[in-house]
Amino acid sequence: MIVFDLKCPSEHVFESWFGSTEDYEQQRQRGLVECPLCGARDLVKAAMAPHLPAKANSRASSDMASAHPEAVKAMLAAMAKAQKKMLESSHFVGDRFADEARAIHIGDAEARAIHGKATRDEADSLIQEGIPVAPLPFPVVEPSEEN
Repeated sequence: MIVFDLKCPSEHVFESWFGSTEDYEQQRQRGLVECPLCGARDLVKAAMAPHLPAKANSRASSDMASAHPEAVKAMLAAMAKAQKKMLESSHFVGDRFADEARAIHIGDAEARAIHGKATRDEADSLIQEGIPVAPLPFPVVEPSEEN
């Protein structure tokens, strides 16, 4: 995993994790990376300050940013394992996610757990209609890509 500080045209700076620099570039080109505050997709990598060890005479911070790298890796691995377990009982519907979620919600389709792809506008529309959706923390490998 690699972390980037990203910045939108409104100067919002936020942190985002990717499997690799190539994953970031592919997701950015597909319009999947956006500012969590304003939804802007015209992002640039922000300057990142290097992590320097604290002085021996200073009090250690307890926030996640100062956590040991192995603890962060373990946390991310646990999240990935939990997502994988959830997806085992979920049906992949691909680009039909918004239509399938809506059909399930109104009773036109069998009630079941689904996952797939939706644009930001589609997800916003589902939420406005009272249909519960949530983004997954890690990209999902489509069944046709697993081979």
